[in-house]
Amino acid sequence: MADYDHGYKHLFSHHELIRDLLRGFIREEWVDSLDLDTLERVSGSYVSDDLREREDDIIWRVRLGESWVYVYLIIEFQSTVDRHMALRLLTYVGLLYQDLLKTGQVLPDGMLPPVLPVVLYNGLKRWTAPANITELIQKVPGGLAKYCPEFCYLLLDEQCYNKDSLPARNLVSAIFRLEQSQYPEDVRAVVTNLIEWLKLPGQASIRRAFTVWINRVLLPARLSGQTIPETSDLMEVETMLSERVKEWTEEWKALGLREGFEEGMQEGMQQGMQQGMLQEAREMLLDAVETKFGPPSSTFSQRVLQMTDRNKLKELHRLVVLKDSLEDIENSITWN
Repeated sequence: MADYDHGYKHLFSHHELIRDLLRGFIREEWVDSLDLDTLERVSGSYVSDDLREREDDIIWRVRLGESWVYVYLIIEFQSTVDRHMALRLLTYVGLLYQDLLKTGQVLPDGMLPPVLPVVLYNGLKRWTAPANITELIQKVPGGLAKYCPEFCYLLLDEQCYNKDSLPARNLVSAIFRLEQSQYPEDVRAVVTNLIEWLKLPGQASIRRAFTVWINRVLLPARLSGQTIPETSDLMEVETMLSERVKEWTEEWKALGLREGFEEGMQEGMQQGMQQGMLQEAREMLLDAVETKFGPPSSTFSQRVLQMTDRNKLKELHRLVVLKDSLEDIENSITWN
């Protein structure tokens, strides 16, 4: 996953997004039997036998009866289609199963839990890569075919949905609508819905995640060169859009985001995500530290907020998963 995807990863680190993804976009009978109240995030950091690390995965598990189902989410925010995605996912799922075996997380009868691999794609061109690995393996006569692996993934291609086909009152639908918005007024309409949907005190974290993503990823992509006022809440985002709707609508028109939407949106989106990436990574790191170890010291927080090296931030994310205390992390990294 590219560095500029941190904002999306942060959104999908909230159970509300995974709940709405399962409930609204996977129309299969078994989903109705899931106990969505049991959704919990699983570490995506583990090391295979050849020491290659996978740290960017979004893995959740949820109960189906007495068993766990693992949702392995790969978010592809890129302009090109990966023809060999089925092979990549087969490898990642194999590594996940290895980790589950090593840590004894098998079912009571010794069986491995089922895994649902999902590719969430928002590129401008339609996804054309095979969803089944059998389509990547040369067809041969005779009995050799029975030894070829069987594996497929679930593709959610944003370009296949329009506003009429998206599930109602759904947070993943809100992301799709925001990305498909052509003018500030369209964004404002979605933000108004989000304010209503996420008004409970316990939803402060997901409200903040949407606020940061809109402010530092979505809007900078559409308003290249413009100064986006900092906001701390969705209501402030709505107010800002209301105040600047006319000015910014003209700006979006000037950039050709309606007539040349397909060509200009992706480039601008990636530029905007790059601009907001560092601050996103810093905030996500401090959130992860607080979740695992409690509030960090002001010295530690200040050091993180001053970091400008993306690789160093990624290293710290890895250490948060691997280490048992904040002191261990501080002793394992060179800040300068």
